[in-house]
Amino acid sequence: MTYEEVMEALEHMGNEQTKNIYLRHGAQEPFFGVKIGDMKKLVKHVKKDQNLAITLYNSGNHDAMYLAGLSIDPKKMKKETLQEWVEKANWYMLSEYTVANVTAESNYPLELAREWIQSDKENIASAGWSAYAGYISITSDDELYLEEIKTYLHQIEENIHQERNRVRYTMNGFVISVGAHVIPLLEEAKKVATSIGKVHVDVGNTACKVPMATDYIKKIEEKNRVGAKRKTCIC
Repeated sequence: MTYEEVMEALEHMGNEQTKNIYLRHGAQEPFFGVKIGDMKKLVKHVKKDQNLAITLYNSGNHDAMYLAGLSIDPKKMKKETLQEWVEKANWYMLSEYTVANVTAESNYPLELAREWIQSDKENIASAGWSAYAGYISITSDDELYLEEIKTYLHQIEENIHQERNRVRYTMNGFVISVGAHVIPLLEEAKKVATSIGKVHVDVGNTACKVPMATDYIKKIEEKNRVGAKRKTCIC
């Protein structure tokens, strides 16, 4: 498919109800309001063309940008392109999911996550925490820098409630990811989860809730799923 054909298909898939939901969550125009399930019908066509995926992201249209993240080959992404992507991500669905997940599966997950976590821009910092959390979820424990992860857990414990809104959300997600996927740090993650307690995040006029890290990790333990790794972050 050409860029024009993809954009036409996305426009036909869009609907006002989905668009209004995205707007309440913070989506920025322009976009059509395409459900993710419908969007995935186009992935097989875009996957054949890395340049097309990049062009879609550069369009500035949310639906096209999200589709690009589902279709791109992360291992072929240049570090400079990922940096461009995070700077263009104008709301959390792009920064914390599209960009973060592609980065987690790229050749530069730690380098970029470490840099972004330190950013004074909320969307970039939240992308950094989310990218590192995603990397943890797909990487074997013996390849992880456990002491670094422990340091980040302590940083979260000390600072989360004073952090920016979406950074609080992704910090909480980082604790959950460690507790769910990293067996050697399970107890450490549980201690931090108990210490931070309920994390308050302004989710706007939506029904979204911030998961309690203690409860989430407990459910994973009860299912005997601690340490299970995901095959992919991109979804």
